[in-house]
Amino acid sequence: MKTKLFLPLAAALLLSNIVMAQFHLGIKAGANVTKVDGKSFKDQFRYGYHLGGFAEIGFPGTKLGIQPEVLFNQYSTRLDSNYKELYENVFNSGQNVKLNYISIPILLNYKLIGNFLSLQAGPQFGILIDNSRTLLQNGGDAFKKGDFALVGGVQVKLASMRVSGRYTVGLNNISDIDNQDKWKNQGFQLSVGLAL
Repeated sequence: MKTKLFLPLAAALLLSNIVMAQFHLGIKAGANVTKVDGKSFKDQFRYGYHLGGFAEIGFPGTKLGIQPEVLFNQYSTRLDSNYKELYENVFNSGQNVKLNYISIPILLNYKLIGNFLSLQAGPQFGILIDNSRTLLQNGGDAFKKGDFALVGGVQVKLASMRVSGRYTVGLNNISDIDNQDKWKNQGFQLSVGLAL
């Protein structure tokens, strides 16, 4: 009788350990070096930051896994002086523009060197939450409320610490003023995370 109860309990315990070894939650933060492409903006990268959480879901017996994340992402850019006059009624804060997004990257992880080094790639969905304007100025909606991008990079695992570098390129036009000037986000992310 005791053996009949012990075997299913031991199997359930072993299975839960295997599943939990393939699943981790964590937090991360880091620096963004970004720009908005378009002739209205200076062709230079500016600094911002990101912070948020991630989950790692490994597929047993393979080198593949999925890493969904939820991040607060700040993109910074600067208006070109030639176009400041065109958009001065939209950007009352001057030449500096900050775009704050809730970003949701869903990345495929491929373990290149054991658990130490992984390649990452996948889509990123962004929801604009603030763009350096007051509530009344936001009524003008100079920027669309969403962004769609592709992400690629590498991640290094050192025990429970994660260090990653990524490149993000926006695929859609984020301008909501007119179709004469296409605006697209792009940039680099460097981050440090901790799996809990």
